[in-house]
Amino acid sequence: MSWWGKVVGGTLGFALGGPLGALMGASLGNYFDSGTASTMRLGATERVQSVFFTATFAVMGYIAKADGKVTKAEIDLVEQVIRQMHLASAQRSAAIKLFTEGKKDGFPIHEILAQFKRECFRRRNLIQMFLEVITATAFADGRMDSKERRILEEIAADLGYSKAEYDQLLHRLSGQAHFASDESIEDRLNAAYELLATNPSASKAELKKAYRRQMNQHHPDKLVAKGLPEEMIDLATKKTQDIKAAYELIKSQRQTMH
Repeated sequence: MSWWGKVVGGTLGFALGGPLGALMGASLGNYFDSGTASTMRLGATERVQSVFFTATFAVMGYIAKADGKVTKAEIDLVEQVIRQMHLASAQRSAAIKLFTEGKKDGFPIHEILAQFKRECFRRRNLIQMFLEVITATAFADGRMDSKERRILEEIAADLGYSKAEYDQLLHRLSGQAHFASDESIEDRLNAAYELLATNPSASKAELKKAYRRQMNQHHPDKLVAKGLPEEMIDLATKKTQDIKAAYELIKSQRQTMH
């Protein structure tokens, strides 16, 4: 049975406990109140998948409210993520309820992140994917204000990222956004280097190394094996497609210059 089936059965929420278990219960109250808790054993990957799903949508709500108001663009982004995940009706309802929980005053962000980090023990690439998804919430309205930036830096710090490491992540995400939207070859080329976390002076070997590093960190199958919910595989696939396209653009431009 999938992680979602066990959530509906009640197993995961009761087993998790803590603030994430409480969030899961709040988003699926009708299931938990039904007294249908399962006695099936939990797989480690299924447990992490439920944690990732729960924390992602709740923290997206928290960030959306960070600047004092939730914009239509931020709500549209959540809807876009939900569409990309092809969620069934019950999953979609749970995601929206989690987003709403995250917007509430007194949301226990530090406790949520502490439990998330414990559950994702040593799954660095998975934590990075989480940061990339929630950071996109702040960029949804076309800009990131200083309060959102500060909150995201605090979230990254809670998850073990230094300010310099988070700045690098932001730089890559900015590159991905511009690579997808900019029209001129020059702008797309600059964005491609940002996306690969390298620069025009990189040698052919350094460029290939940067490409392989990004592909390894975002490989959909590897992320799912570490606990990314299967429903989010399209998000990871889109990232690897952009990484590959950026690499191919740089290679083709270099070939034309020689």
